[in-house]
Amino acid sequence: MNKTDQFPFISRSFLKKITLFLFFMSLTVNAQIDKIEPPFWYAGMHNPELQILFYGKDIAQNQVTVSNGIKITNVKRTENPNYIFVTIDTKKVAASDLVFTFKSKNKETFTHKYSLRKRRENSALRKSFDSSDMMYLLMPDRFANGNRTNDSQNSTQEKYNRELPGGRHGGDIEGIIKNLDYIAELGATTIWSTPLCEDNDAKYSYHTYGQSDVYKIDPRFGTNADYVRLAAEMHKRDLKLVMDYVTNHWGIEHWMMKDLPTKEWINQFETYTQTNHKRSVIHDTNASEIDKKITIDGWFVPSMPDLNLKNPLTLKYLIQNAIWWIEYADLDGFRVDTYNYSDPQGIAKWTKSVTDEYPNFNIVGEVWMQSQAQMAYWQKDSKIAAIQDYNSYLPSVMDFTLYEAATKVFNEDDGSWDKGLVKLYDNFTNDFLYPNSNNLLIFVENHDTNRINQTYGNDIRKYKMAMTLMATTRGIPQLYYGSEIGMAGDKDKGDAAIRLDFPGGWEGDKNNAFTKEGRTPGQNEYFDFTAKLFQWRKTKAAIHSGKMTHYIPENNTYIYFRYNANETVMVLMNNSNETKTVNTKRFKENIKDFKTGKDVISELTFDVTNEIIIEPKSVLILELK
Repeated sequence: MNKTDQFPFISRSFLKKITLFLFFMSLTVNAQIDKIEPPFWYAGMHNPELQILFYGKDIAQNQVTVSNGIKITNVKRTENPNYIFVTIDTKKVAASDLVFTFKSKNKETFTHKYSLRKRRENSALRKSFDSSDMMYLLMPDRFANGNRTNDSQNSTQEKYNRELPGGRHGGDIEGIIKNLDYIAELGATTIWSTPLCEDNDAKYSYHTYGQSDVYKIDPRFGTNADYVRLAAEMHKRDLKLVMDYVTNHWGIEHWMMKDLPTKEWINQFETYTQTNHKRSVIHDTNASEIDKKITIDGWFVPSMPDLNLKNPLTLKYLIQNAIWWIEYADLDGFRVDTYNYSDPQGIAKWTKSVTDEYPNFNIVGEVWMQSQAQMAYWQKDSKIAAIQDYNSYLPSVMDFTLYEAATKVFNEDDGSWDKGLVKLYDNFTNDFLYPNSNNLLIFVENHDTNRINQTYGNDIRKYKMAMTLMATTRGIPQLYYGSEIGMAGDKDKGDAAIRLDFPGGWEGDKNNAFTKEGRTPGQNEYFDFTAKLFQWRKTKAAIHSGKMTHYIPENNTYIYFRYNANETVMVLMNNSNETKTVNTKRFKENIKDFKTGKDVISELTFDVTNEIIIEPKSVLILELK
């Protein structure tokens, strides 16, 4: 029986009109909201206050109510009528679906269902990365192409072009997932991927630091569900996932840049003004106000609008976005790009808000400074920053002074007062400045620097010395993808030269370095050393959290110890071009009654009671017995 048979008094033409009317009415209702961010939230958060952004044509003319007896604590309208920010109190509200009702002139214009989801078990107390981990940094576009069907997308401007050094090469989330066992075999326990959210710039978008939608994975990398699946696959292998988060800027193609919520959402000047990059002015008591303003508010580059963290709406948006990703994707940590380019008070509030929700959550900030005092200023509970009554609440910073030293010393064959391994010694003498020197991210290269194998001319002896330093000193070691197989790259030739495709990540690659059989003998020599070193490190509490005692270098040799109540590791470096004989009597306070030491790499045993002979440009890592 059809509908007109049920209601014979209704004509078919009238029914069609009613149906069309209802259809177009539904389109009108749905068209009222173009964006909702966060798209959903979670019940039982430490901070029950939730600010929801509703975006749509003239949406601000509406009055808003919400179901379930939930209290709206604030409704914020700006000069842009297409936005309305609604804050609700979710305290003691169970996971459920809410309904927001929008009315204009006392008439309901539309409604929208909004979900509060249930959190994962023990979500708030999730364990993060720490000094027991080794972090593997990769650029997804250059690591491996696991899904050819997403190489180009209709919704994004830049298309696949592997022939273009600075183009999109097609690496994606699926490529990472397919090679997780390789990363685990290497001894890594954590993966830091450069940003994966959408970057819709017309060119040079592969690095994705100019994000155009911070709630959406770039479709050329995959989907939001793929990112969640990546975290799940990693956790099956006891690997941790660190998101590269950008608080300082977005990309010029971000959807909000087309229709800003408010002029104060980003920092703007009368004419385009770029940051002076002089971040030392932030704590410089002699600095001018204009220099500080340009540092903090100036744009990083013309294609990256500078976010205004002094604006409460912007700051709350970024806090919630960060927390949403942690909860949604089950993240294990953040690395924050250009951390100290943002307003100092704003970025401190952002950091504290995240760690208040997740007390064990580690966040490492990119604080690219040239002195330990200036870097230490930015670590949580810094006594240096306390002089100015400031606390960033940032648990970890990247150790750029150690990076600067480590990329020079192994090319300085003749040690002197300020050359050679003494640079490492001098770096560590300033550890007293840090509130927690064991929670520094240490590295000899990353996606912004010269490749270490380029710096050291693919001399594997120097690579081994650099990796030994990373694996045995205080802090959290970070390895840049491909260095473990000898990949080199000259930054002077452009960023693409230091961000080459990993061999074997693409169909048809002649050399598949993801497998032992596919690697060349030279690549295997790099890989085998690296894997043995970092697999060993995973088991050594003395390295993770033990004390460090080092001795002033002599004759370009450097000896230091890592130890706790149960184990002692002695590290010897010979940076000269000559074989050295090291008299061990000098190190009696650490050697104590130990008689022998077994080298971690060669597995040879050395007598440590008198002398140790060490070859030129080499290291020994001795477990003392």
